[in-house]
Amino acid sequence: MCKKLLITNGRILTMAGKVLPKGCVLTENGRITAVADQIEIPEDKDTEIIDASGCLVMPGLIEAHCHVGITEEKKGMEGDDCNENVSPVTPWLRALDAINTMDAAFDDAVRAGITSIMAGPGSSNVVGGQFVFLKTKGRRIDDLIVKEPAAMKIAFGENPKVNFMDQQKSPVTRMAIAGLLREELFKAREYQKKKQAWQKKNQGKSPSSPDSTFEPDFRMEPWLPVLEGKIPLKAHVHRADDIFTAIRIAKEFGLSMTLDHCSEGHLIAEELAKEGFPAIVGPDLSSRSKIEVQNMAFKTAAVLHQAGVLVAITTDHPVTLIQSLPLCAGLAVKSGLPMEEGLRAITCNPARICRVYDRVGSLEPGKDADIAIFTGNPMETFTKTMCTIINGTIAYRDENF
Repeated sequence: MCKKLLITNGRILTMAGKVLPKGCVLTENGRITAVADQIEIPEDKDTEIIDASGCLVMPGLIEAHCHVGITEEKKGMEGDDCNENVSPVTPWLRALDAINTMDAAFDDAVRAGITSIMAGPGSSNVVGGQFVFLKTKGRRIDDLIVKEPAAMKIAFGENPKVNFMDQQKSPVTRMAIAGLLREELFKAREYQKKKQAWQKKNQGKSPSSPDSTFEPDFRMEPWLPVLEGKIPLKAHVHRADDIFTAIRIAKEFGLSMTLDHCSEGHLIAEELAKEGFPAIVGPDLSSRSKIEVQNMAFKTAAVLHQAGVLVAITTDHPVTLIQSLPLCAGLAVKSGLPMEEGLRAITCNPARICRVYDRVGSLEPGKDADIAIFTGNPMETFTKTMCTIINGTIAYRDENF
């Protein structure tokens, strides 16, 4: 691995407000150190120079909601660790413990210019567990983590209903889904108060110290980052009524949240804009396989954006394959999303929504050197990925580049 990379002669799309028709990007020790029209070529031998003439250079693409590595392709039960679907409330589960970095989808992502993903449990449970935000190249997942935990997965509507109806236990109605979630959040808040009271009484002493008398609750501790506003709820919601139920509960407890899928968002866009929760839209490049997605449409992202909602695009891999992410954004553009917003929906917007914009999502000095080089606009079908760089290291390079 060389310590420095210098990308020259490319059209630089920083996704931070600056476009350089023919510019350069310099990276060192995994970080971007300079983005400019011209950068003097370092004389040291540790710098690798990449000539990006005729190519588009932009931040690595970001998938804001997927199940890469936790639902592996063509492996059946053995490769499916997405849902602990015998229990409706499992906040203590961590996607980190189930994601297999050897899943072929990681390589597919890299070849598509996707450098980071938000991956985690599915939507069979009311509370599924903790998501992790990670890079897409490497063998040991511990080395790929950007943020963990990154969100707490919750789900409304058809999936939990169907799963537990088959088991003949609660929840089998939308009322029960909301009721179970409220009950869990109430218990979590009471636990938080108990812990805070103990700390106040013991003058800030750590509850985890060897001589502590505080009894931690393993199943409640994962809720503390949510209640403290450090991570959001990640709500699986398709139907308008489920979207509003999720918002109602989040507001009751004063929690931040992302609206994932948001399939009927275009029907209630103005209301959603007033509420201020961001939307991760998709997967629209799939069949209307469930009742609750009958109003699914590529126009959703455009309508939400026009109303003022912060929007990212998702494949929900493996529902739609991860490498289709830029094409999904392109189809949203075809249906009315402005071109610039289509690119933002797979770069800086998901970085902001996933709370990792300080690290990824744009080409700026100090950020991770996650860079994708394309023959043109990645949202166009015939565009090829020529090079994918993650943490300043070339993770993929086309044989003709």
